[in-house]
Amino acid sequence: MLANAELAQDYSILNQHYQQLVRSLLDAVAMPGITFEVEATEKGNFRGYDGSQIYVVQSGSITTRYQDKMVYTLEEGDMLLPDIVGMADEDIAVFYGSEAGASLVGYPALEFMHRVFTEPAVTKMWTRMLVTYSGMMLRITAANVSGDTTATPGYEIYEPGEVIIHQGERADYVFNMSSGTAEVLVDDVAVGRIGEGEIFGAMAALTHADRSATVRAKTECSVVKVPKDQFTELIKSNPATIHSLLVDMANSIVNLNEQLVGLRGNQNIN
Repeated sequence: MLANAELAQDYSILNQHYQQLVRSLLDAVAMPGITFEVEATEKGNFRGYDGSQIYVVQSGSITTRYQDKMVYTLEEGDMLLPDIVGMADEDIAVFYGSEAGASLVGYPALEFMHRVFTEPAVTKMWTRMLVTYSGMMLRITAANVSGDTTATPGYEIYEPGEVIIHQGERADYVFNMSSGTAEVLVDDVAVGRIGEGEIFGAMAALTHADRSATVRAKTECSVVKVPKDQFTELIKSNPATIHSLLVDMANSIVNLNEQLVGLRGNQNIN
């Protein structure tokens, strides 16, 4: 995905993660698509555009416009998700065209999403893709606001030993571990770990509570950060995201229980 603005290197890293997730998602869904050619489009949506389809760019590029301004360009390997919000009103709609033509693969959205939600592992992959996409949109938005506006970070790299979340601090973000491993500590006692693909920090953000644990990088960690308000909207528009959260939270509880049992066993021995 190419942004119509100058962006830092972290956007390129996010873009690589995003396209990798799209490829993995398509492999996991294993659904045949229909390939068709898109002609050059001067205005509006490209001919044949169907809001009930999910598209993947096979070759060429698709320009995304909002209120006559080009926001970003979808390139080979990018997924085009329908703009449901603006479908009924052209004044607030997002339009998809092509300056020189493109080749797309289309998938019926309902059947595609049915396959996504049938398998928990695929649902989790879908959630990771949305969180990564959200982080990219934050970067594009920040690059297009006035210079005196503080940009919200959407991506960070933590070195081994660096703290990602501090116990007791206010919960402003939800995190997705793009790569790396981190440990979870409560009162400086290790109670669990977080691995690649896991979403963490959601409980405190959704309940408006302070952080109940510290998360510290064990290896170099690439982390997508999404403001809690935006994550709440993401859940509202994609309810299946809740399933992925429940799985990760359940795993965290299991790990915590195992740690507590181990600590009690050690105390009894001593």
